Amino acid sequence: MAPITSRTRTTSRTRVIDRACIIDWARTASSARTATRVTAGVLAAAAITAAGVAPASAGVLGRPAAGHQAGSAAEQGTARGRLVSATRLAAMPADRVRTWLASEDFDTASVRHGVDTYRLVYRTVDTRGRATTASGLLVLPRSRDRRLATVSYTHGTTSYKPDAPSMADDVWGPGAAVTYAAAGFAAVAPDYLGLGEGPGVHPWKDVPSETSASLDMLRAAREFAPRAGRVLDGRVFVTGFSQGASSALGLARALQGGADPYFRVRAVAPISGAYDFQGAELPALLNGDVAPKLSVAYTSYLLTSWNRIHGGIYKEPSEVFQEPYASRVEKYFDGTTPGDVMLGGLPDELGDLLTPRGFELLRHPSGTFAEALRVDAEVCKGWTPRVPVRLYKMAGDEQAVTANTDHCAAWFRDRGARVPVVDVGDRLYGGSRHLGSNLAGTARIVRWFGGLS
Repeated sequence: MAPITSRTRTTSRTRVIDRACIIDWARTASSARTATRVTAGVLAAAAITAAGVAPASAGVLGRPAAGHQAGSAAEQGTARGRLVSATRLAAMPADRVRTWLASEDFDTASVRHGVDTYRLVYRTVDTRGRATTASGLLVLPRSRDRRLATVSYTHGTTSYKPDAPSMADDVWGPGAAVTYAAAGFAAVAPDYLGLGEGPGVHPWKDVPSETSASLDMLRAAREFAPRAGRVLDGRVFVTGFSQGASSALGLARALQGGADPYFRVRAVAPISGAYDFQGAELPALLNGDVAPKLSVAYTSYLLTSWNRIHGGIYKEPSEVFQEPYASRVEKYFDGTTPGDVMLGGLPDELGDLLTPRGFELLRHPSGTFAEALRVDAEVCKGWTPRVPVRLYKMAGDEQAVTANTDHCAAWFRDRGARVPVVDVGDRLYGGSRHLGSNLAGTARIVRWFGGLS
């Protein structure tokens, strides 16, 4: 997961990142920056009629005009992973990919191909196993290879539906997936439940539903690929950042356990995760090791999300949140509130947010909250990898404190698995080491995956 850190770039764009994933919370873009993004990718203008893909009318990457869908829900069926619709978003030749990625400091050394990007909407299940839909980004290389290995990239924290990878109008959201596709892989980046075009509220920091949404995204991509003249060959390389680091381990665990016999996990490389929320991240939030405003935002997101999923944390928000925040905090995290509005409406310090009971819950977890923390840590405690795993981190990470990664590696070691920890060096992005670790980690991982494929 990605602890939050504010950053303001010279382009007058501000982004807030969360605890273990990257979170596009306070994102404002100047008109000049937006224009650059529009021209950086050559948007597809026509539908691939034979492939059953709907076109994205003039707009930025991930934001086509509404109304173009490839088949109704009734026509597509209800099986998990079944494709509901596919929308073509953009087509970029290799030189455009390099320019586009470099505009947000992504490494371009592995770019060998142009890419085509698509938004897929597919069948999956919610946190209670009920049928629902989710969306995600598929990126295919413009290569001559018909059969492709797949990289699954699971993104960091966001609380606003339009900031998910398949909807984001920036480079950061889809940048990692484009990096892997430009290197020759098929790349999938699920939006998760409740983000992008998914209905309902996002169940933040819920590894089981992140896992099922990621698995079903793979299935939807496999169904779609032949329409673009490709075949996913079953090999899956798994990675993710921040919140998505835990999601990546959850997906790898499921694939190794045979959740879908067609897909075979080949290697796993999560970046800067908050794997030990109880033993590392919560103490950091309480002790001031995470920026106070971000501690407020993450704590608010965690308590409201886990109360929706598990219940038992509070009956009324005022039990754990002080007024006036108790009356509006749940609205801030229902997917419809932009990040800057949410941040502006919350206090600057935990002491102004939480009631004594709220503090007691964080310091001494009990009940359903303690059980949710236990389940969250199972991505490192509950299985023994039989494929290569590397945990990527950056020393001095100001959001997902590095004790998370060290604890995860120790838990794997206790189970007999040798899982090396890779420090990606001192790479800053907007003054943030946490965000910089995503850029530096992705550059290393794409080369590692390429060598294994």
